[in-house]
Amino acid sequence: MPKTDMLKRDVLIIGGGPVGLSCAYYLLKSGRQVTLLDAKEIGKGSGAGNAGHIVPSHVIPLAAPGVVTSALKWMLDPVHSPFGMKISLDPNYIAWLLKFVIACSEANVQRSIKPLNELGQLSAKNFAQIIAEEKFDCAYQEMGLLHLFKTEKAFHEGQHEAEFMQKQGIPVSVYDKTRIHEIEPAAVNDVLGGVHFTGDAHLNPAVFLKLLSDRVRVMGAEMLEGTAVTGFESAEGKVRVVRTSQGEFEVEHVILAAGALTPSVARDLKLNIPIQPARGYSMTMSATKTMPSHALILGERRVAVSPMGGLLRFTGRLEVGNYSMEPNPVWIQRIENSSREYLRLDEKLDVKETWAGLRPTTPDGVPIIGRSPKHSNVILATGHAMLGLSLGPGTGQVVAELLCGKESRVNVNPFAVERF
Repeated sequence: MPKTDMLKRDVLIIGGGPVGLSCAYYLLKSGRQVTLLDAKEIGKGSGAGNAGHIVPSHVIPLAAPGVVTSALKWMLDPVHSPFGMKISLDPNYIAWLLKFVIACSEANVQRSIKPLNELGQLSAKNFAQIIAEEKFDCAYQEMGLLHLFKTEKAFHEGQHEAEFMQKQGIPVSVYDKTRIHEIEPAAVNDVLGGVHFTGDAHLNPAVFLKLLSDRVRVMGAEMLEGTAVTGFESAEGKVRVVRTSQGEFEVEHVILAAGALTPSVARDLKLNIPIQPARGYSMTMSATKTMPSHALILGERRVAVSPMGGLLRFTGRLEVGNYSMEPNPVWIQRIENSSREYLRLDEKLDVKETWAGLRPTTPDGVPIIGRSPKHSNVILATGHAMLGLSLGPGTGQVVAELLCGKESRVNVNPFAVERF
């Protein structure tokens, strides 16, 4: 296959989602030359249809004590379960599940809190800065994330989590029934309390990613869509050439930010990248008569709610091991039904879009960020699970600092792929 041209690319970023675009933005600001490619469309993949929540409060990893027990209980309730698993004998899938079960420990939580907190806080600050400096109009709101509860048991658990979070420096308020209905009139009468993570924010992710993509292009990035990576040529501990469906690229540096597809994209590199896809769903509708005033989590049902100007989005479900991006209409309807349990909604919703996307999930619930142990010019930036959008700008800055040899704002050692 011929080289696309004789010019060697300075930095080639594989993956045009929130993480890849953020890496491009901060590298361009650092004076690097950037080529960004995606097998499909840049800025329109799984990151575009998610809840749009910016959640520095999410410092507890997906793999935590009690998660396996909860998952088994949820699977006994097929109508409301926020969790699902593909049944498969694939060795990589089984190995991932075993590592996940082992990682669901207090030790994993304790070693993950500080790095997730540092990265989350940096990312939240960067979102505010990017949106202000670039004048992005993307329904960005710094109103926190409000968890609603309908049962005393779940509310008590929410209060316990709030106390834990306060000890980690996360700003949080607990509201009784009177207060919750004062600040969120869209809640139905039997919502009995709430927990408000006041440092969180939300936005319209598709609009933000479109604006960021346009800005990166204006800043000088070469943007290649419909360009799938087919392999790599390595020599002397470096990737020299990236082979794609559109030709070959000689490279100085490579950033792997291909989300759930990272293991298959990186197969030639012989790296252990234990990532499984976790499919999620969303439905987006026109604004309802009684719009929620906050971004919400519907506690017992694990549904995310996002007001986005003239739109309202519900997001839910986590299906491990499923690569399909086709929305299952049964689960779309169940997400709507769950939302009606908590919110005053119009009898008929004006649904504009239904969506399914893949979250790249590591066994310990912590992203993979750092240099390849086998290639001095390859940086991994993947495995962010449900936090790809939320941690994107933080990851982008850290990757740019790492590539440019600057001291990073965040200690990347806890994110290293070697931990597996």
